[in-house]
Amino acid sequence: MRPWLLFAGPTLSHAEALQVADVICLAPAVQGSIIAAVQRYDPAAIIIIDGAFQAEPAVRHKEILWAVSQAIPVIGAGSMGALRAAELYPYMHGVGLIYRWYRRFAFLPDDAVAVLYGPKVVNFSPLTHALVDLRMTVRAAWRRNLISADLSGKLENAARNLNFRERTLSRMVREASPEAGDHDIEVCRQILAGAFVQQKKRDALSALQLMRENALVPAELTNFKMTIAFLQDLEDAGLAI
Repeated sequence: MRPWLLFAGPTLSHAEALQVADVICLAPAVQGSIIAAVQRYDPAAIIIIDGAFQAEPAVRHKEILWAVSQAIPVIGAGSMGALRAAELYPYMHGVGLIYRWYRRFAFLPDDAVAVLYGPKVVNFSPLTHALVDLRMTVRAAWRRNLISADLSGKLENAARNLNFRERTLSRMVREASPEAGDHDIEVCRQILAGAFVQQKKRDALSALQLMRENALVPAELTNFKMTIAFLQDLEDAGLAI
């Protein structure tokens, strides 16, 4: 039986993924990851949740399209996968709210799903929160009357203005309420922590559920064409197809 592949890290840990589906878990995708994985595992399907983009070049659109041209369904959700799925519609299968946001609003910032995270030795644990999760959390707290509408607006603006490497609950609250003391900031942080919405993880789990239901039909892509830039990408990654 051909395996299912999952590229994930800070959004969904490999241990969490294996509780849902029998998949081969791989590190967040980078340039060349898709081709190398297809050549090694001959997968029945691929899910892309997380992708790295700082220390290495990000996973290329062209290599995803190449995998699709090999009749391999490729699903995207949650984070980098949602972004690529929106950009490569209808060839990738997008899943979840975040994917639909990127499909509907083409100019949403890429860093809305970005987080800072640790290396493999600590299971790619996230060190910050994504803007999309912070916004969902603030709105959830406001709807439950845990915070005022005025504070909700300030918190969303603060989260949006922070660099993704600095987006934590404490930093967001402090930026939104610069006059507040440490006690008030901690109280607000605890309220938000209690209402926290992990939208990225929800979407990632939905993608795994779709794969587990075996409800995938490969997209048809019969006119895939090589380009000089793609050949250069392959050479840079030490790959050939």
